[in-house]
Amino acid sequence: MNTYIKRLLENDIIENSKSFPVILVCGPRQVGKTTVLKKLSSNKLNYVSLDDPLERKSAKEDPSLFLENHKTPLIIDEIQYATELLPYIKMKVDKARLEALEDNTNCNGLYYLTGSQMFTMMENVSESLAGRVGIIDMYGLSYSELIGREQDYFLPTKDRCSKRENNKRPETLEVFEKIIRGSFPALYQNENISTEKFYNSYLRTYLERDIRDMVTIKEETKFLTFMSAVAARTGQELNYDNIAKDAEIDNKTAKNWLSLLRTSGLIFLLQPYSNNPTTRAIKTPKMYFTDTGLACYLSGYSDAKTLERSAMNGHIFETYVVMEIVKSFVNDNKDPRLYLNFYRDSNQIEIDLVITMNNTVYPIEIKKSKNPNNDMIKNFKILNKGEKEIGEGGIICMVEKIVPLDEKNIAIPIQCV
Repeated sequence: MNTYIKRLLENDIIENSKSFPVILVCGPRQVGKTTVLKKLSSNKLNYVSLDDPLERKSAKEDPSLFLENHKTPLIIDEIQYATELLPYIKMKVDKARLEALEDNTNCNGLYYLTGSQMFTMMENVSESLAGRVGIIDMYGLSYSELIGREQDYFLPTKDRCSKRENNKRPETLEVFEKIIRGSFPALYQNENISTEKFYNSYLRTYLERDIRDMVTIKEETKFLTFMSAVAARTGQELNYDNIAKDAEIDNKTAKNWLSLLRTSGLIFLLQPYSNNPTTRAIKTPKMYFTDTGLACYLSGYSDAKTLERSAMNGHIFETYVVMEIVKSFVNDNKDPRLYLNFYRDSNQIEIDLVITMNNTVYPIEIKKSKNPNNDMIKNFKILNKGEKEIGEGGIICMVEKIVPLDEKNIAIPIQCV
């Protein structure tokens, strides 16, 4: 029996439904967008999916009639398949607003849209529904959601980390078992589901429904090879040359196909931090798969022990931690792109993650080690040459408990993320 797992975005969705006539929930396929909307509405919302070819045809050919036939409040699933609906939704919303002014009634929470192609859809949404839509990003399950913990956005401060320290620290192998399984809700609602079968089905669905219009059938095998080449480089700087070489495609194709992965919410690009006038910071982003289970499947790993001992272990561990922090910001209604960066300069000085908040920067290193030391935070001092105040920092690792490293930095147990 499937069990619903409470999502930290629920309050955000409720608040947006009180303020906007249209709510748009974006995220990769099967992260739970429709499930959370139906749960919050107790199934009182009408529902239509544009995955249905007949409904999609109707929506594209006669958007006005489609909306007449589907009464509000209405969930429209996979709106990217029929963006022709958006101008008509705008007209419906504007009419409802005028009627609400005359009747002194509420016109919010009319349309609930979901989409698994985030960036291509944004342009259409911004053009058609500016000022009328509350946009909510969604990823897979976070660690906090899995253990039922309320969580604010993550900062590496002793006060914030101490509140989460009481949760049981998982063993290293347990962390890698979680990394292998990934974060899709279906894998936790029914733990008898084989991860291999799930991800095989997921990729088939992704190729057939999201990629088929943009990648020819002849190219599908190469596209899968390309995805595997990208997955093998999660947690590393984006290098189109190397990816193109492994996938046996040209650089232009690699860039176009990577844009598709980003559009689908399957990868997250972490931009470099550049607030240091005395050094030459690099401009290349780091690339992370948003779901570690999918990255492992594409890279050929199905066993946690093998993964932990592999050459990929450090990068996949970093991917897991970075995406947990990304989710903590998203689940607190904050755009992680505004707050999260990494640091690396031409002298190869690197800091895994830099969080900027209220003109203060918080440096973070991410290590699989159980024995962190001060040498691991030596690069933090490079931030002193910048213009922002330097806040507390730390090493997220497999340490048993919070351990002070110096007056400002701590070793942070993995369960605090």
